[in-house]
Amino acid sequence: MLFVLRNSWALLLGLSLLMLGNGMQGSLLGIRGAIEDFSTTQMSVVMSCYFVGFLFGSRLAPDMIRRVGHVRVFAALGSMISAVLIMYAAAPNWIVWALLRVLIGFSFSGVYITAESWLNNASTNETRGQALSLYLIVQMIGIIAAQMLLNVGDPSGYVLFVIPSVLVSLAFTPILLSVSQAPAFDTTKPLSFVQLYRASPLGCVGIFLLGGVFSAQFGMASVWGTSVGLSVADLSIFISGIYVGGLVAQYPIGWLSDRMDRRKLILWVSVIGAVALALPFVLDLPFWGLVAVGAVGGGISNPLYSLLLAYVNDYLDKSDMAAASAGLIFINGVGAIAGPITTGWMMGVIGPFGFFLYMSVLFAALAAYAAWRMTRRPRTPHATSGYTPIMPTGSVVAAETAAMVDAEDARLNEAP
Repeated sequence: MLFVLRNSWALLLGLSLLMLGNGMQGSLLGIRGAIEDFSTTQMSVVMSCYFVGFLFGSRLAPDMIRRVGHVRVFAALGSMISAVLIMYAAAPNWIVWALLRVLIGFSFSGVYITAESWLNNASTNETRGQALSLYLIVQMIGIIAAQMLLNVGDPSGYVLFVIPSVLVSLAFTPILLSVSQAPAFDTTKPLSFVQLYRASPLGCVGIFLLGGVFSAQFGMASVWGTSVGLSVADLSIFISGIYVGGLVAQYPIGWLSDRMDRRKLILWVSVIGAVALALPFVLDLPFWGLVAVGAVGGGISNPLYSLLLAYVNDYLDKSDMAAASAGLIFINGVGAIAGPITTGWMMGVIGPFGFFLYMSVLFAALAAYAAWRMTRRPRTPHATSGYTPIMPTGSVVAAETAAMVDAEDARLNEAP
């Protein structure tokens, strides 16, 4: 891993600055939206629009890169991100924000595709898994640190919107100066959704449901926090707890995934998530109890994403693993679009703690479906692919790279 860090530190530094900017803008909008007196429904639409743009970006950005090249796409979309971050404060209107969120979601998707392709190109077959692990750590630390930056200024002013804009602009410097040659870019033709579902119904349904969970955490946590009167400091601690939990839980869940029936692991971690996230709805928890619940929710949803990808790969030929990743990213994206809107609706109907209940219901649905699927298909004799940790915010390039690592693990598992 030190070899990867030594050769890719500038690229990882740039990616961490990107995550600082992205992690900060989502939380900041929830706080500023309350100051501007936007309703929960309006903010849920705003938050959902990021995932609309991200989904379109995952489909269109690869063609843009093939036409004009990595550097031009990276610079153009990066400039768009910086401009949008300033425009939030200049135009505090929820409809304008929704349109800006589509633009910034599209831009971040294209930027991630470009940066991740460079990171992949800088890795070898032997170091690719380590590079993805470092990338996950960088992403998590960036989002966690972003929450702390919320406390350095007044969310009703401009300064907190300028900071992520500057961070994103600075991110281009180490990335562009560290990369001497743009990699060849060619995404794999995806498997059809019918083929994916036939290969792994549980994987497809689970990825869809998990898209709703993650988008609620990523997009609506700050909306919930402001609706119950949390201070900016308390809200930053709560959101940080979600990602600290996700970072800490990656290794133990990954370790278990290679040593037991992955369906049982999916079932039981989903049950834990459903029970934990139901607690704030039925009990009057103190603040630190809510932080603990958030950490459990993040500690389930983030590793579960990688676990579901690995589970799907168990039922695919090595040659199809990369092709499946694009379809799974799309399925996850559709679920993510619905997440904030449904969360906002539930918060409007049953109160702010509908935020937790929504995620609890999705985890319960995943647990129930996993239990039913265990009666429909015998388990594989053993895990035939490895567990490679990636975040749901990663692009199709990260997913395809993880599939390449899983395919290599499968080849090693088959070797005498």
